[in-house]
Amino acid sequence: MYSISVASALFIGRYGLLTPSVSITIKMTQHIQIVLTVLILLTGCSGKMPDLGIENGQLMPCPTTPNCVNSQAKDPKHYIEPIRIVGNASQAQSHILKILTEWGRSRIVVADDHYIRAEFTSQVFRFVDDVEFYFPETQSKETIIHVRSASRVGTSDFGVNRKRIEKIRMKMDSSSNARKGP
Repeated sequence: MYSISVASALFIGRYGLLTPSVSITIKMTQHIQIVLTVLILLTGCSGKMPDLGIENGQLMPCPTTPNCVNSQAKDPKHYIEPIRIVGNASQAQSHILKILTEWGRSRIVVADDHYIRAEFTSQVFRFVDDVEFYFPETQSKETIIHVRSASRVGTSDFGVNRKRIEKIRMKMDSSSNARKGP
């Protein structure tokens, strides 16, 4: 039996050099490949829900993959500065909830007294990232917001999680400056 490439078979088929049954077989193979590719992409994008939340005053650690940032991480690859604002935790939570509500493709999943969790979904492949904010109690006038942002699937996120947290930090800073006035 001879084997030929799909491109060669299409060329031969286009000019009537193949029998109808061979031509149909090639077209069916192409359709099956397309369907399988789409199914693999769609089923693998949401990922398994990881264990999240606060345990002993800590957000869950990042996995070993580089697609996660955490303000409580010990290693520099995953570490990101916590968000600091002047004001109490309640005010900080209100601002974060407002930012998340206005953000496209985000969904607030948990909003408790000292914790917020949201899911961000990418536009094209529908990948889900989990973003967490922890507001530990403090007696000072400054509120520290610990953050964690992680992709559910894959290895690299091309810096998306870090950029997202930095963008939220900028929005918090600009709304804080707007409240302070000149």
